Amino acid sequence: MSSEPPRRAPLCVGIGEVLWDCLPAGRRLGGAPANVAAHAAQLGARGAVVSAVGDDADGREVRAELRARGVETAGIRTVPDLPTGQVDVALDAAGVPVYTIRAPAAWDALECDAAIEAIAGAADAAIYGTLAQRDPRSRDAIRAFLRAVRPGCLRVFDVNIRPPFLAAEAVREGLVQANVLKLNESELPAVRDIAGIGAHAPDPLRALLDRFELRVAVCTLGARGSRIVTPEGESRQPGVPATIVDTVGAGDAFTAAVTVGLLRGLPLDRIQDLANRVAAFVCSQAGAVPRLPRPLAEAFGPES
Repeated sequence: MSSEPPRRAPLCVGIGEVLWDCLPAGRRLGGAPANVAAHAAQLGARGAVVSAVGDDADGREVRAELRARGVETAGIRTVPDLPTGQVDVALDAAGVPVYTIRAPAAWDALECDAAIEAIAGAADAAIYGTLAQRDPRSRDAIRAFLRAVRPGCLRVFDVNIRPPFLAAEAVREGLVQANVLKLNESELPAVRDIAGIGAHAPDPLRALLDRFELRVAVCTLGARGSRIVTPEGESRQPGVPATIVDTVGAGDAFTAAVTVGLLRGLPLDRIQDLANRVAAFVCSQAGAVPRLPRPLAEAFGPES
């Protein structure tokens, strides 16, 4: 019997928007940072959300749904004069979502108080994006949160561009604050241009890694899989076949898997294989955070 103490589950904190995705099949919990935290909780980490909801039934249901999924909600504040966020989601023939994001929403008024700074100080990974920075209040709160994390914390910039909300300043600042970058192939050209990397750069993903001194840069390629680069090398793997119901949240699931895998110290190729499989499963289900099959969820545990 091992005498080693049990390994502490790492704390993954998503900061930004939490909302309801209004899909053709019904309403589902959503918001990229919340999705990542909920998936991280399924993968053996501790998941927490820092956000804001309205003083309404939707907000109370957000908290209840997150708690039911094992996600910590102490960082969710109530904003009395703004509604809980909602997004209308239409799906094309391939199950790819088109988002209509309602504004304003409670998460536009996010603040970083002393209690939230304490959450930042305990985080092993902080996951943030661009959408929640559409309002200066939340942009300032996210920046303050990232200043409060420990030096060894993973600062995961999951770009998540959602037209018409694209602030070049938020992208540039997000890159400067990050040590892990995740984007998809449609976002890569926009981020490349905002970062001032020429369109003829032979490898824009690696150029971003080098310019911003990142530990890891990830680009998802849809059905074609993904590519992960580090200062030491790279891993490229094909996609995992899936019968697609919708692709909502697949990228967030991939981000969660990469984050938990890095925190667990798993080999890069294993992290990527597991992340591809988690994302493929999410594509085969309705909504952003379906329950993962037990063997897949447990593949990220300390014993793996």
